Amino acid sequence: MFGRYRGTFHHEDGDTLVEAEQNGSLLTYRRRCEGQTFERILVSKTGEIIINPVEPVNLPKDVTDFLQIEFSPMVIEPGVTQTIYLKFPVEIGVFLEAARDIEVLDIFGLGSQKYTLYGTPTNGVIARWYRSEIYTEVPAAGSLREGVMELSIHNASREWVEVSCVVFDSTDMKIYYGDFVAAAATMKIISPTLAETDFIDAPLRPGMVKSVELCVARKIPVIDRGYLMEWGFS
Repeated sequence: MFGRYRGTFHHEDGDTLVEAEQNGSLLTYRRRCEGQTFERILVSKTGEIIINPVEPVNLPKDVTDFLQIEFSPMVIEPGVTQTIYLKFPVEIGVFLEAARDIEVLDIFGLGSQKYTLYGTPTNGVIARWYRSEIYTEVPAAGSLREGVMELSIHNASREWVEVSCVVFDSTDMKIYYGDFVAAAATMKIISPTLAETDFIDAPLRPGMVKSVELCVARKIPVIDRGYLMEWGFS
């Protein structure tokens, strides 16, 4: 399903349908997913439709920019770096691109969305919540529902620390796709309650295609600063 399309196309996977149908000089975009439908008539001479995985914080509506992934507790020795693999939720973005502009047409996804509070009620942030197993190798993942994240955790503190969750600012997220959806990230533990997280702009496998970022399509200027986890990670 992911890729660039000019003119008509049709993709159907179970209950999920995405297509563009010619109607005279007009093009009709149509999407059906888990009982919900969306349709728009498009007027375009040279434009393309781009379908790719996007930052998973948009459904059922814009609530937050933050993503929290929870996993089984790990106890990490001081000075040690460990790379693990996690799964993260995938949402699908549909874009209209012409020579002078790119626009978000549609965003949809499979499954339900859960949100949580990271931090205190007064100073914390709402985050999209997702539970993942820990993997030592790249696991199989259904590309329409979930992706694979390579996470490098470095304990830069002088103490043993327990880690059972990681929080990201999704505006920094770089997603790639090919046979599966992927992202790469880092977590630097500064103290038993403080850590820095960030994304790496690189494919997990050679030949993967970089997704269009929502902030780019929405013309939102973003400075990649990562995220400082101030409320712990266990």
